[in-house]
Amino acid sequence: MLKYIFISVSLFFLTNAIQSQNDNPKLVVGIVVDQMRYDYLTRFNDKYSEGGFKRMIKEGFNCKNNHFNYVPTYTGPGHASVFTGTTPKYHGVISNNWYDKTSKSTVYCASDSTVTSVGTLSRSGQMSPHRMLTTTFSDENRLFTQMKGKTIGIAIKDRGAILPAGHTANAAYWFKGKDEGHFITSSYYMESLPKWVSDFNASNSAESYFKVWDTFYDISTYTESGSDISDFEGGFDGKETPTFPYDLNALKDENRYFDILKGTPFGNSLTTDFAIAAIKGEQLGQDNYTDILTVSYSSTDYVGHNFGVSSKEIQDTYIRLDKDLERLFIYLDNTVGIGDYTVFLTSDHGAVEIPAYLKSTKIPAGYFYNDRRKVKFQKFLLDTYGTNEVIENISNNQIFLNRAKLKELGLSISEVQEQIANEQINYDNIAKVYTASIMNSTNFTNGIEALLQNGFNQKRSGDIILVNDISYIAYRKTGTTHGSGSNYDTHVPLLFFGKGIKHGETYQRTVIPDIAPTISALLGISFPNASTGQPLGYIID
Repeated sequence: MLKYIFISVSLFFLTNAIQSQNDNPKLVVGIVVDQMRYDYLTRFNDKYSEGGFKRMIKEGFNCKNNHFNYVPTYTGPGHASVFTGTTPKYHGVISNNWYDKTSKSTVYCASDSTVTSVGTLSRSGQMSPHRMLTTTFSDENRLFTQMKGKTIGIAIKDRGAILPAGHTANAAYWFKGKDEGHFITSSYYMESLPKWVSDFNASNSAESYFKVWDTFYDISTYTESGSDISDFEGGFDGKETPTFPYDLNALKDENRYFDILKGTPFGNSLTTDFAIAAIKGEQLGQDNYTDILTVSYSSTDYVGHNFGVSSKEIQDTYIRLDKDLERLFIYLDNTVGIGDYTVFLTSDHGAVEIPAYLKSTKIPAGYFYNDRRKVKFQKFLLDTYGTNEVIENISNNQIFLNRAKLKELGLSISEVQEQIANEQINYDNIAKVYTASIMNSTNFTNGIEALLQNGFNQKRSGDIILVNDISYIAYRKTGTTHGSGSNYDTHVPLLFFGKGIKHGETYQRTVIPDIAPTISALLGISFPNASTGQPLGYIID
């Protein structure tokens, strides 16, 4: 009798465990749209189809007041923060590139000289997530499923594929442009490309996009964007004006061949093609163990940098991205199954309206020049310390002190930090200056100070942090950029839809680190090991 009861109880728990796994989505797709401001959802809404952005909003949950809660708002930190559920303070990806105080050199967020390229003879594959210090929710899913749930990361940019996929990913793939036009990876993941990847690369999918880029709809209907010809836009080499149409086949030779595709909506289409091939090739979402697919759409960032926030080019890029999302969702419906997958969509940062354009409308904005600041600062250093060697590096709006030189001169680190801060605050277009001592000793809870602190990593960040005036950038006069703690850079979309997601919307403030613990809660897995975000319980069905 006792043996019968023991077997019955064991079967009960086993059945419930299997049922719990079966309750989870078969596939989670995490989508990051590079440089997507929140208002692209609303401004271009009338031009979107019913199956892309609108489907996510109508069937899912829309967090309308979603922000980055740190600076700098760059691609590397953004992707890391979305998937780790924390900020650079903990995950350590403090920029795309940063000055490493140990090696005394600048490092790239995904570079790794200990691995080799796979799929290319160039060094473009020498990449891994080893500089990211914490786990992602995809790592936690791999651990929870005893490595049975797969993780695949995909993007045009290497960092957009590698950081979201985490440390335990089965693979991350990114696009090698120039004269190759192939998706590649590194020996961190594998020694050779899977057959499905080789087949995709051999299919000439990339070549098929060497065609004319014209507006998807009649350009006269693009009333949500500015004039097609503008002094505020960049363009492509070989074309006199930044105006539609663009013959990419004719322009490719003067624009690094396959690299021209990155700066058009067809880079997003190619990413979607490859994502669909990955779902099929890896059989994602085809068993009872949740798989993770991360997709970063990089081309929106390239187009934004080149043409700006209000260009016809950026509007057409989002109209076409909407079509690509619809195509991806239909494929998921047909392969994984409607109601069996979950998707979230967000961005890694926004972008500022072109300052030259803002100035033309009488809105305070402009440009600052680092070379001019440098000349003034060098004079201060010589006058104050008798040498400029007290400074080791200036980058990412941070100043790094030369500690060995300070020790040699008998100078106090904290006093020098304070002296330099008091000097820099007097320079044009510098709004605020903070020292590392202040970041380490004061707990800020709001304002730009809190954002700076969340982006400050004690071992990796500099000694003095500079904050520029709002809408002032160090950039060319055409196109746009990002990186600040202002709303145009921090306010980005956050949409959830699919299995386990309620329908609704909120204006309650959410922050980027909330995403990872929310997905973790949905899956019933551990939160990423340094997660600081809060699970958004009200979106989970």
